[in-house]
Amino acid sequence: MRSSRWATTAPTRSARDTALPSTACTWVVPAPIQAAWSSSAPATTPRGCWRATSASTSGGPNQRSSPPRVLRDTWVTEMTGGAVPDGAAAVPSAETVRGAVRSWLELNWRPDRALRDWRSILVDSGWACPTWPRELYGRDLPAELGGIVLEEIRRAGAVGPAVGVGIGLVAPTLLEHGSAEIKLRLLRPIATGEDAWCQLFSEPGSGSDLAGLTTSAVRDGDEWVINGQKLWTTGAAHAGYGLLLARTDPSVPRHEGITAFALPLRQPGIEVRPLRQMNGYASFNEVFITDARVPQANVIGVVGAGWGVARTTLAHERHLAANLLALMPGEAQGRTAQEAMAEALAYFKTYEWYPQRQGRADLAPVLAREAGRSVEPLVRQQLAQLYSLERLMHWMSQRASASAARGAKRGPEGSLSKLAASRLARAAARTHSHIAGAWGLLAGDDAPHAGVVTEVLLSVPAQSIAGGTDEIQRSIVAEKVLGLPREPQPADDSSATGG
Repeated sequence: MRSSRWATTAPTRSARDTALPSTACTWVVPAPIQAAWSSSAPATTPRGCWRATSASTSGGPNQRSSPPRVLRDTWVTEMTGGAVPDGAAAVPSAETVRGAVRSWLELNWRPDRALRDWRSILVDSGWACPTWPRELYGRDLPAELGGIVLEEIRRAGAVGPAVGVGIGLVAPTLLEHGSAEIKLRLLRPIATGEDAWCQLFSEPGSGSDLAGLTTSAVRDGDEWVINGQKLWTTGAAHAGYGLLLARTDPSVPRHEGITAFALPLRQPGIEVRPLRQMNGYASFNEVFITDARVPQANVIGVVGAGWGVARTTLAHERHLAANLLALMPGEAQGRTAQEAMAEALAYFKTYEWYPQRQGRADLAPVLAREAGRSVEPLVRQQLAQLYSLERLMHWMSQRASASAARGAKRGPEGSLSKLAASRLARAAARTHSHIAGAWGLLAGDDAPHAGVVTEVLLSVPAQSIAGGTDEIQRSIVAEKVLGLPREPQPADDSSATGG
C-alpha cells in the first residue's frame, strides 16, 4: 500500500458534484488545498499527492523574537474614536471591527512580502490573534468578533497566523494557565510560526488513562531533568517545543503530582522515532526522553497542578481540526500566500489519511453509481443513513461553534461530536464494503480508485481511539451531561479521561 495518499483518484466533475456535502468529513480537502493540487495535476492524480515543494520551517527553541513593542493603536482611539463614556466597555460592534480590519489591511497588506515579515507585522498589530489580550499581541475581542477578523483577512486574500498545534492547543493553554513571563515569551513565536509545537501527553501505559503517566521530572537547581517515553505524538520530528506532562511528585495521588512544561526538543536526550501504521502511513511518533532538561521558567501553571492544564488542552483538542482548517490560507497570488500555502500543505501532510479515518462518507454515492448499485433499496437506505449522520455531526459542530462564540468554556459537546464522528466513520466503512464487495480489499495504484476503500477499512478503527476512546467519551457524557456518578476506579482518586 502506498505510504502517501490523501484519498481516491479525483472523480469527474459530475461525480464530485453529486457527492455528499464537504461537511460529511471534517478533514475533507479545503478549497485552497484543492486549488493547490488541481492547478498543477491532471484529474487522475490522487488527491493525496500534494505538490508542495517547500515550506517555511519552524525556528528552533533558542530563536527568540524581538521584545514586544507597544501597539500603534488602541481600542478607544481606533475603534471608537475616543467616544467611549467613562465606565463603559470598549467593545466595538461587528461593523466597526470589519471596517477597522479592512482599513488596516488596505494600508498594510502587500502580497509580495516574505511570509515571516508579514506575520511579524500582523502579530504586532493585534489582528493575527484578536481574541488574545492586548498586552499579548491581541485585541481583547470576544470569539464571535475574532471570527469576523479571520473572515476579513481571507476576503482580502491576506494570510493569518501560523497553522498548527501551537495556535490550536498550546496558545489557549498558555493563556489560561501560563505566567505573565512565559506567555510574553512563547505566544508571539507561536503566532508568527517561528516555533512549532507538539503534544507530549500519551505514554505506552497511559493513553486514555492519562493520569497513569510515569515520565518523571526531578528538580535540579533552576532546571528539571526529564526521563520517560511518550507515544502517539504527531509532528514531533519537526517541532521545536513539546507541551509535556511529567510526574513531579510520585508520593501524592496521581492527579496531584503532575506538572506541565514547555520542553525544548532540540537538545541532547530527545530521540524521535516514527511509528508505522497498519494503513501504511507513519504520522505518529514515539519520543524517548533521557536526562533532557527544561528550565523552571518553562513550567506552565503551578508545579503539581498539571492536571488542570491537561484538561484545558484536551478540551481544545476535540475541536482542533475545525479550528485549524479555519486558519487555512485562502486562494490568493503573491509570495506571501504561496509561502503560507506551502507551509500549510507541509503541516497537513501528516494528516492526509484523516479523511479515510473518518470514513470518506462523501465517496459512497460516487462508488454506488459507478458500481451500478445506487438503485438498490439497501444501498439507498445506507446512503440515507450516512447523510443523516453527517447532518447530525454538522449541526453538533454548529452548536459547539455558537457556544464558543458566546464565550462559553469548552464542555462535553466535544465528546458528543467525537462520538458522532466515530459512528459516521463506522457506518461509512460498512457501506463502502457492501458496495465494493471483493474489489474493496484491493490496494495499490492499480486497484479501483487507487485502493481508497482498503485505506478506509484500515484507517477507520483509529477514529474510535484517537483523542480519547469512545468509551472515555461516553463516560464524560454520562458524568457531565447526564449527571451519573463516576465509575468505580481501582485507585482511590478519579480516573483520567485524556488521550
